[in-house]
Amino acid sequence: MDNPAWAALQGPHAAFAQHPGGRGPEAPRAARYHPDVSPWAALADPADPRSWADLRALVGEGGTAPLAGVLEPPEGWETVGAVPGVQLVDTALRAEAAPEAVALGPADVPEMLALIALTQPGPFLPRTVELGTYLGIRHRGRLVAMAGERLRPPGWTEISAVCTHPAHRGQGLATRLVRAVAAGIRERGETPFLHTAAANTAAIRLYESIGFTLRRRPSFMAVRAPGGRGNTTAKFS
Repeated sequence: MDNPAWAALQGPHAAFAQHPGGRGPEAPRAARYHPDVSPWAALADPADPRSWADLRALVGEGGTAPLAGVLEPPEGWETVGAVPGVQLVDTALRAEAAPEAVALGPADVPEMLALIALTQPGPFLPRTVELGTYLGIRHRGRLVAMAGERLRPPGWTEISAVCTHPAHRGQGLATRLVRAVAAGIRERGETPFLHTAAANTAAIRLYESIGFTLRRRPSFMAVRAPGGRGNTTAKFS
């Protein structure tokens, strides 16, 4: 849980992982999700220069990558964005199904992307829906709230993309969806957790009020590899 993206990419999400080539039998020390699935990359050990060398090989000269939990990149790397975050884990959540929730899949992605663009809960890409279960609530046929699963380090599943259309807030839709997604996670014998920006105090208070507990305070950081000038755009949480 201190390095959840790496644990997920080496375990339940290995099918979505990309690694640097040319290492022969030596195990790679950096990985990232397929760019249509998630922007996140991960290092086996941020203190190991070999991990950074592998990340450079993976993203290319001047390439950028979002990372979690890295305090300071090594010499030659540039920090192009950083957001203090929090990681909260389920300790007393009342997980339960939401009868009004519907399963979302690839056919729903255009609506999901539109809701994400409107509410900005964090990165969501055309194939993010493949990472796990996503549930939504519709009003008169239109998707107005959603939540789903993202990182899956062994024994844990992250709840992510929690958002509600501004016209439908204040009805508890997000809370019901979080409880429903958590119910499915618990049925697998796993524990729900989530991340958000430390500045998002309203969301943190809500999550703590329904049974999540602060575990750690990671930093979400976008770094640029030495070399050419790559894309500097990065989104977090």
